[in-house]
Amino acid sequence: MSEKILPGQEHYVCDTDETGLGAVDAVADDSAPSSMWGEAWKVLRKRVLFWVAAFIIVLALVMAAFPSLFTSVDPKFCELGNSMEPPSPGHRFGFDRQGCDIFARTIYGARASVVVGVFTTAVVVIIGALFGALAGYFGGLLDALLSRITDVVFAIPFLLAAIVVMQMFRDQRSTWTVVMVLAIFGWPQIARITRGAVMSVKNEEFVTAAKALGESQWKILARHILPNAAAPIIVYGTVALGTFIVAEATLSFLGVGLPPDVVSWGGDISRAQTALRAQPSVLFYPAGALAITVLSFIMMGDAVRDALDPKARKR
Repeated sequence: MSEKILPGQEHYVCDTDETGLGAVDAVADDSAPSSMWGEAWKVLRKRVLFWVAAFIIVLALVMAAFPSLFTSVDPKFCELGNSMEPPSPGHRFGFDRQGCDIFARTIYGARASVVVGVFTTAVVVIIGALFGALAGYFGGLLDALLSRITDVVFAIPFLLAAIVVMQMFRDQRSTWTVVMVLAIFGWPQIARITRGAVMSVKNEEFVTAAKALGESQWKILARHILPNAAAPIIVYGTVALGTFIVAEATLSFLGVGLPPDVVSWGGDISRAQTALRAQPSVLFYPAGALAITVLSFIMMGDAVRDALDPKARKR
C-alpha cells in the first residue's frame, strides 16, 4: 500500500526494535498458578482484624493447653479467710466469695471451654459434612431421606434439647458428655451448608472430566468435590466454635453442664451471681474472658469468609 507525502512534509518511521512490543507482550509462564487458598492468604495477611483474632485465639489455646505458664496458683484451692479480698501481689484479680483466686480460675477455665468448643466443632463438621455431601452429590432418594432427617433434628430447639438431655445424665456429667450432647443437636446447619456447596460444585467441568476418565464416585467426591466445597464449611466451623463455647457456658451457668469440680467460665459466672452487687469484678473477669474468646472466633470467621468469597470483598 503506497503512501503519499506532501511537499515539505517530513516522514518519520520508527524502527520496529524500538517499540518494545516483544517485552510488552511477554508473559511469564514459568510461575505456578495461585490456588484459592493462596489467594485467600494474600488477602488475610493484609487484614488487621485477622491478626488480632488470630492472636487472641492462639492465646486462648495456649492458656487451655498450658495454664501453668500463666499462674502457679491452684484454682481449686479456696480459703474462706480470703473471701472477697481485693487484688494483691500474686493474686491479680482478687478472690471470690469462696476465697478462690479469680485469676487462676479465669486462666484454668479456658481449658474446659476451649476443649468443648474444639471437639464439638470437630464432631459436628464430620457428621454434618458426611450427611450433606452424600445428600448433595448422590441426590434422589438418598437426598430426600437425609434431608428429612436433617430437618427433624434442625426443628428441635438446640439449647432446650441440650438442657433436657443433660438432665438425663445428671450423675454422669463430664466434658465428653457435654461434647456429645451439643454435637447431636448441632450438626444440621452445617449439613445444609455442605449439601448446597456440593450441589454447586458437582456440575463443574473438572467433575465431568473426572467421570470421563473413569474415576469412581467416591474418589470424585473425596478428591474433587469436597476440597472445592470446603470454603463455606471452614467459615461456618470457625464461627460455630465460638457458638459451642457459649453453649457450654450456658449449660454450666444453669447447673446442667460441666460438674462443679471442673473449672469453667460458665460455672464461675454462675457462682458470681451472689456477689454481683458487692464485688462486680468477680463476674467481670470470667465473663470478659468468655466474651473476648467468642468474639475472636466470630472475627476470624468473618475474615476467612471475606478472603474466600471474592463477591464479599467487592461489597
